[in-house]
Amino acid sequence: MIEILTTAELQQARISGALVADVLRSLRARCTVGTNLLELDAWAQEIIEEAGAESCYVDYEPSFGRGPFGHYICTSVNDAVLHGLPHDYALADGDLLTLDLAVSTGGIAADSAISFVVGEATEESTALISTTERALTAGIAAARPGATIGDLAHAMGSVLSGAGYPINTDFGGHGIGSTMHQDPHVPNTGKQGRGFRLQPGLMIALEPWIMVDTDRLVTDADGWTLRSATGCRTAHSEHTIAITQDGAEIMTLPSTR
Repeated sequence: MIEILTTAELQQARISGALVADVLRSLRARCTVGTNLLELDAWAQEIIEEAGAESCYVDYEPSFGRGPFGHYICTSVNDAVLHGLPHDYALADGDLLTLDLAVSTGGIAADSAISFVVGEATEESTALISTTERALTAGIAAARPGATIGDLAHAMGSVLSGAGYPINTDFGGHGIGSTMHQDPHVPNTGKQGRGFRLQPGLMIALEPWIMVDTDRLVTDADGWTLRSATGCRTAHSEHTIAITQDGAEIMTLPSTR
């Protein structure tokens, strides 16, 4: 299903998006060496419930996961890149952490992810994170009415491959609106001019993610967490955007900047 949102629904998406961004910013500020992933999950739950919002994750049960996710945020550390299931782990100095969050308010969802290093960062980690952020910026810049999904995929993929990283296309961006995951699928590399043509009111989540030296994933014993097949480090950046008459609006920006 591909949804085209109304003006009122897009306004609700801004509220959802600001909440997502605020939660991510708050959790990042609380992350220090020794912070437990389960603490992060509990903090996310507290903020979401206080805001009267709904988690898109707690009851999420897709075909690629094992049962309901059961937590409020994805916490992926080092070689984990997607769907990281919070567990009893205390963050160590130099850990590369990705926080991925989706919530719904008023029946409209928003989705975003950030990667950052806790404590001292290596050049490898800094380069990984920077590359996903630059790819996300390129994808957003390519988004405008009449452009295709392939145009966005090509823009992101050019940055990722240009930096020398392999690209996996099993998981990528997606449409979003009344539900978290919708069509169209937005791969992190592709050919210009291919795929669905963007139109005002379409909302999509763009999420470039990479692994240092492989494009292969393995699934953890928890049935959810996806890791690099070689154990290398990973990074992931994501924004929800809405197509406007003039280009794209980032919906997942903090309420106070």
